[in-house]
Amino acid sequence: MAAITAAMVGELRAKTDAPMMECKKALTEAEGDMGRAEEILRVKLGGKASKASARITAEGVVATYIAGGVGAIVEVNSETDFVAKNDDFLALAQTAAKLVAENNPADVAALLALPTGNGQTLDEVRSALIGKIGENMSIRRFQRFETSAKLASYLHGSRIGVIVEFDGADEQVGKDVAMHIAAMKPVSLSADQVPAELIEKERSVAKLKADEDAAAAVAAGKPAQPADIVAKRLEGSVQKFLKEVSLLNQAFVKNDKQSIEQMLKEKSTTVKAFTMYVVGEGIEKKVDDFAAEVAAQMAANKA
Repeated sequence: MAAITAAMVGELRAKTDAPMMECKKALTEAEGDMGRAEEILRVKLGGKASKASARITAEGVVATYIAGGVGAIVEVNSETDFVAKNDDFLALAQTAAKLVAENNPADVAALLALPTGNGQTLDEVRSALIGKIGENMSIRRFQRFETSAKLASYLHGSRIGVIVEFDGADEQVGKDVAMHIAAMKPVSLSADQVPAELIEKERSVAKLKADEDAAAAVAAGKPAQPADIVAKRLEGSVQKFLKEVSLLNQAFVKNDKQSIEQMLKEKSTTVKAFTMYVVGEGIEKKVDDFAAEVAAQMAANKA
């Protein structure tokens, strides 16, 4: 059997970017044949990626890319916040955003199939990174903009990202609106664009509150409010909700004496659309019993 030297391990690691021990094992299995060791690593790293694919990815980053009137925002997920700070992971997210902007893929599958310029598809880059780090990673969603208007973006850390499409002479206004959206998290541009299911949910909550108040009044020997007054209260609650969640009606974070709509009018600016991503939004995170996990790992090691 050929002797496996540190220089050989280092050379294989430089070629594959795989962990040192994985490189040594592959070289040992390949009896020192560098080419065969590379193939063994591809198989092993692919297997590692496959095993990781079932694990929940609720951490990660949002990345944006803008070039002229074309832009993109993408959410790339990982299992832990630690990996979300890894430079290679951040580069993967930025590459994905640029590919979306430049190629206009139809969906995530089409995005993953795009070449990255280094001889690998985006999915191959992702799989290799999973193999290197040992943690699942996924590209969850993206949105592409192509417009004759202007685009502005804002990232709050790496967990909240916004792109705004706007018309106006002052570039700073677009950036201010993007920052406001990240802070206040509106669900739509205007009140009439708020999804009907959210309005009905708010109306239902207000109705339950009104019923509780009526029951408390009766229990206290007080007369219940007339139906028309209750109806007005319900409508008032819905209107307050619409004002809180629609961008144009929100108070501007830099000047709460103005609504966003008033500020835009003052600046002769129109917001056409926006997209905001919050990392892990809507993903059910797995809650682990750490003590049980350690006990299971120790049992496995003994076995």
